[in-house]
This record gives sequence, C-alpha cells and structure tokens, in this order.
Amino acid sequence: MNEFNDPVVNPLYGSSTHLVSLSGRRHFLKSSAALLAVLSPIYGSSQGLSKSVWGKSPRFTFETVGLERSSDGIAVPKGYRWSVVAAWGDPINGKFPVISYDVINSPQQQAKQFGMHHDGCAFFPDAGFADRGLWVVNHEYTDDGLLHPDGMKTWSAEKVEKSQAAHGVTVAQIQKQANGQWQVTSSPFARRITAYTPCAISGPAAGNPRMQTAFDPHGKLVLGTLNNCANGVTPWGTYLTCEENINGYFVKTGASTKEEQRIGINAKGFGYRWHEFDARFNADLHPNEANRFGWVVEIDPRNPDKAPIKRTALGRFKHEGAAVTLAKNGRVVVYMGDDQRGEYVYRYVSKHAYQANRPELNQSLLDEGTLYVGQFAEGGKGRWIPLVHGQGGLTPANGFPDQAYILIEARLAADHVGATPLDRSEWVAVHPTAGDVYLSLTNNNQRGKEFPLNAVNPRANNAMGHIVRWKPNQLDAASDQFEWEIFVLAGDPEVQDPNQKGNIKGDVFGSPDGLWFDPRGMLWMQTDISSGALGKGPYARITNNMMFAADPISGEFRRFLIGPNGCEVTGMDFTPDYKTMFINIQHPGESPSERSNPEKPKANSDWPDRTLFSRPRSATIAVWREDGKPVGV
Repeated sequence: MNEFNDPVVNPLYGSSTHLVSLSGRRHFLKSSAALLAVLSPIYGSSQGLSKSVWGKSPRFTFETVGLERSSDGIAVPKGYRWSVVAAWGDPINGKFPVISYDVINSPQQQAKQFGMHHDGCAFFPDAGFADRGLWVVNHEYTDDGLLHPDGMKTWSAEKVEKSQAAHGVTVAQIQKQANGQWQVTSSPFARRITAYTPCAISGPAAGNPRMQTAFDPHGKLVLGTLNNCANGVTPWGTYLTCEENINGYFVKTGASTKEEQRIGINAKGFGYRWHEFDARFNADLHPNEANRFGWVVEIDPRNPDKAPIKRTALGRFKHEGAAVTLAKNGRVVVYMGDDQRGEYVYRYVSKHAYQANRPELNQSLLDEGTLYVGQFAEGGKGRWIPLVHGQGGLTPANGFPDQAYILIEARLAADHVGATPLDRSEWVAVHPTAGDVYLSLTNNNQRGKEFPLNAVNPRANNAMGHIVRWKPNQLDAASDQFEWEIFVLAGDPEVQDPNQKGNIKGDVFGSPDGLWFDPRGMLWMQTDISSGALGKGPYARITNNMMFAADPISGEFRRFLIGPNGCEVTGMDFTPDYKTMFINIQHPGESPSERSNPEKPKANSDWPDRTLFSRPRSATIAVWREDGKPVGV
C-alpha cells in the first residue's frame, strides 16, 4: 500500500473538540502500568478466544531470521532458497518483448510486460498439478523516476500511456523447473489488464446517473482499473483485485464537493499528471469519472475474453483487499478494509448461496447482497451495521437519495450510521477452519491527537500498529454480532515505552500490513514501514521490511524473511503441496520521497538485477526448502 501521506478526510475527526471527553483516559494511558492494566483482560490466557476456537497449533520448523545482515537482498531461514519468478518489465509470455536496460520501451511494449510495484496475488494451479498454473498479480502504482529514462522531465501523452500500462493486473503462466526455480511460460490465458482496459460495471450502481460520463453515457463500461492493492479469491475460481488510493489520480482545481472531499480528491493529487493528457482524470471537466474507481474488480483468469467486472454492491472506498469466506448457509461473505487513518472495515453478505455444482448461479453473487460496516464497542462486543437505503437514517431527508448513492459514497454512509474509525484497516484474513477473522491496523501516529482513543484503538501515537481479531456469533460469518479482541500490539520487546514496546511474543516488528492464512492454519504477516521511517525512532532496530509466521494459539511471531533495502514485502500464496511460497517484493530502493531520482536510480538498492539492469525492479519471488519438504511447518 502507498499512502502518499494522505491527509485525514473523515470530517468527524481532525478537531480537538472530539477529544475533550477522553482527555482523562488519554492521560491515564500514558503510563505503562495503566496500559498493561487495560490490556490484561484482553490477553488473559484462560479467557482468550483461542482456547475456545482453535484446534491443534501448527509447529514452526524454521529458525528465525536474525536482524544482522550486510547485503541488500533477501534473507530467508537456514535451509531455504529463493529465486525471482517475474519482475517489472519481464514478458508475460516468457519470451518477448523484453524490457530494455534503460527502460526506453514503449507503452505498447509495457502493456505486454509485467507491470510495476507487485502487490496482492494468487496462484491458480492447473487441474491436477502443483507445479504449474496461472500467476495473477496486482501492480499497485508507478514510480515515474524509474519507469521513464528521464523521469518526469519532458512530460508527454506517451509517458502517461506507459504509466497507465504499468498499472493494473498481470495474468501469466508459471511452471516449476527441475532446479526448484519457477519460470514464466507461454499461455493463451496470459494478458495484461491496465488502466485503460475496458471493464464492465455491475450491481446496484451500474447505470446510475452518477456513474455516467461523456465517455460512457450509459454508466456501465469504464476504461481501466488502477491502484490495485490487495486481493481475494472466490470459491468459483475468480480473482478479486481491489482499487485503493484512486483519489490521487484525479485533479480538481475548482471547489470540491463533499463527496469529492470525503474520498480525498483535490487540486494536488499524487502528482501523476495523467489529467494533462487524459481528460478522464480532470475532475473539473469530468466529475463523475472518479465514481467509477474505488471498487472491487472481479477477473476470471481462465477466460481472457470476459471483461473484468467492477462489483458495485461491495461499495466504493479505498479497498485494501477482499477476504472471501462462506457463511453456514453457503452465502458468500467478503471482508474489506478501507486503508486510511480514521476509516472503517466493511463486510458484504450475498443474498444467495454459493453452489459448487451450478457455476451459472454464482455469476451474480457479488451483485445481490448487503454491505455492512463494522462497529467495535467497549467490552469486546461488536456488530455489523447494514448500509441499506431507508435504514439507520440513510434516507433522502438525510442526503442519501438511493442505494446507488450509498454504495458510491460508502464512507459518507458509514459516517452517518456510527461506524468505528480504525488505525488504517489493511488486509483481512479468515482462519480456514475456525472462521475467526484477523485485521491488520498498520499504524496511526495521529491516534490520541486528531483521533480519540477507544477500546479497539487503545494506543496513543500508534506508530507501530496492531492486529485485531474477532469471532462471529455462532461462528457464522453472516451473523451481525461478533466478539473481538486485540491479537497483538506491534513493537520492540527491548524498549520500555508501552507505545513502542507492544506485547509481542517473538521478534520485533512494526506496521503489520499483509495478512494471510494458509490452509493449514498458519498466519502469515508482512510489514510496510515507510521508507522514510525505517531505522528511525520506534523503528530504530528495523532497517528493512519483513515477513513473519504467527501461531494464532500461542501468539508467537517468528521472522521468516527480510526484504531488500527500501522495499515493502507484500502479497503471498502457496502451491497446493505447500512446497513453494510466492511473495512479492514491492518498490525496492524506494526513497523517502517515494519517487526515485532517474539520474541515480540505484541510490538505495540494486535488487534484484545488480549490475545487469539500470534500476531496481519490483518482483515476485519463489521460496522453497532445500530438502523438498513443505514451507514453514
């Protein structure tokens, strides 16, 4: 995820008037003893959720990776190996076009190559095989200092087109070789989905006047998907890619509406400058175009003739991911975080049940259902509040004219019904057998300032972040009630300040981000400390981002991987035999400004090509054990 230091856009916060009633509690929590007193009921060994939910604990069989390292590369446990599967610019068919040493390739060539900044991903094995299948990977955003030989100098329509081609999603065939490494091979399914690939719009907001533009007067077809962050996989074998920080691509120089302000559209944007050559991103001229981004997009990896579909029933906000599970009656449940300070976590429940033997009946499961937003109360109780027109004050009299408006402006609807603002809701992971749900809250250094403390966000200046988990009532994902607790407060066990120490059982970490359960019940977690913060302040002992394995019963975190300089470790999946793990390394060598100097592109990292390429490249890596046994346990 790349936040670009977004300002707070939740109108309920940002003013000291919201903190008056909690000022005494904030002062109380400043002492370590008081903080531990607040947390002890949550972490009581006899009453924790783990004792009533989980079965046999997975066993770690790898030694933790030590912090000491001398090279800019990948560190994995003793007895493990890794190799690059596919990096930015590699051909999606394993043959051509090949990215040039000085990245002077054209937009048309980039549209046939892996995009930039790999993020969420999934492996779709070929039937009956564990060593070959389709690899689907998101490309979240671009660093124009790396993408173009001279960066953003002599800005042009061609550079905009190339940047748009480096966004989106890649579908490619990969296969394991005899030496354990994986390679991209030719496949009729291989394709790129970019920021100008036609995508269908479905669900309650499709065709609504607020989805109609001069380019698409019917409001049912949009060009492109962008800022594709985390992901999900459906039981019927499709891939969900999630549009996150869409606001930064649009520029609005005139007065912003309340709806534009709520999603963060302004005159500055993120500096992509697409609007200069693609009028769609000029919000002064085409204000409705932004309404067509910020959705969960469904892609069928094995059907290249089917357009990606933006599923509007799942709501529009800054989607981090989409964790899919099934309710007891077979209805589809999707958990989704909204990754910005003070935003919310959402849940979608389909109207009809998934039917494994009737695939034609599953086509509309993500179009007909109910969107909810989470409310975390004191005492470990929580509930899902429906965002339905006519309920909870979501009426025309209160500014909500219809269901389409509620879905397009899900943040405004969530504000109105009293959702709980969180410390940047990132990935959601669902235990494969127990059904408990985990949510990473990566950080919020404004907690206790712009944002009041509360039970689910108990730590002022929460630079280190935490992970929350909840148990649905009756262990049914469709239940509107749940019990929650804080699974872990990230931090450094060697410091004394409770805001930095946390309660980790195991290795130091901060800013939990990627979160994923493998089918065996092991929780995998990846960190995303910004490049400007690594090695400083509370992150003094953390100079690179990492990946951990966690035991959901004991709470132990063990370091499995350390990434290259300046990177984010993100996205993961396994082969069905667990003998290969796939991991994405995003933006190696990133500078604190988050844009590289094209004259010194290797200032912070030369991973993974070293002397073979002129600049660092995001990539997917494969990790496996030298003895051929399953990874991790």
